[in-house]
Amino acid sequence: MARYTCSFIVAASLERLQQSLIEVLQSCNFDIIYDTGDYLMAREIPGNVTFAKLVTVEVLIDKSVATPQEVQMHFVIKNEELPLQVDNHCHQMFQVVQSAVSKNQHWQLVENVAG
Repeated sequence: MARYTCSFIVAASLERLQQSLIEVLQSCNFDIIYDTGDYLMAREIPGNVTFAKLVTVEVLIDKSVATPQEVQMHFVIKNEELPLQVDNHCHQMFQVVQSAVSKNQHWQLVENVAG
């Protein structure tokens, strides 16, 4: 199973973050399948790759350390594909999501830590 993790700290209000995060994931070809307010799960929309290569994104919004100005998010991006190559589909989608989060206009990136 391919699995990539990263954390972001963004300058944004907690109220706007949820909807902006959903828009970011949808722009990366993901469909939101679970949303509890502090946890999101999204799955890649089928059609472009085999079922085993479909990527799932899990996002935990860390409300315990959130301030009115900054919020921390933890991402886990994974699929069932064995990561036999460095540039596998899961890693490509990981880079797409990282780039989209970093460049989003609804918040300012404070810190990005890849795991």
